[in-house]
Amino acid sequence: MLDQERISVSGRKSWCTCCLSLIFAAGFTCLLIWLGLRRMRPDDPKCSIEYFYVPALNTSLNSRLNTTLNFMVLLDNPNSDQGIYYDDVHLSFSNTTNASIANYTLPPFYQGLKKKAKKWGQVLPLNNQTVLQAVLPNGSAVFRLGLKTQVRFKVAFWITKRYGIDVGADVEVNGGGVKGNDKGIKMKKSDSSSSLRSYIPICVWMNLLVFFAIC
Repeated sequence: MLDQERISVSGRKSWCTCCLSLIFAAGFTCLLIWLGLRRMRPDDPKCSIEYFYVPALNTSLNSRLNTTLNFMVLLDNPNSDQGIYYDDVHLSFSNTTNASIANYTLPPFYQGLKKKAKKWGQVLPLNNQTVLQAVLPNGSAVFRLGLKTQVRFKVAFWITKRYGIDVGADVEVNGGGVKGNDKGIKMKKSDSSSSLRSYIPICVWMNLLVFFAIC
């Protein structure tokens, strides 16, 4: 009877050891997959504001009625091996008091390898006064342009899941109603852009739960 109990205990320990080895092997595999995905994920597109013009703020025209916002944003795919599928690209315009001025949506499009996409647009403000309120005491004006979209990367014959892009930048407009900076203004990320952060904790906790359930 004692021999049978010893065999039973020994067999159970052996089974638990085998399960533990399998679980650690599975966790290590998850780690390798996660690291592979991190290395494989392409770089996000680079977004910048290349042109911005508000006729109402052009002092030489003396026309404060034409409060249209004219702009061009540049979306640059820095990847040499991955194309990018864009969902609707949502642009938001606001003034220095964070009052919403206008919204604009670019339709979905595909961007090839190492390609740049120039997107021109003109938008009417929701309220003309919000444009004029952006003027500072020194005669210049500052606007905030935000860009939100979701993208999928095309890697050979495989298309990734969607990743959120949320960037923005301030644009200073001079007395001519145009962007004061001759160079493009880089739009920087916000905290809401998505990332691959949660795979390792999920794999580890799942492995531990399975281990304690068995042993």
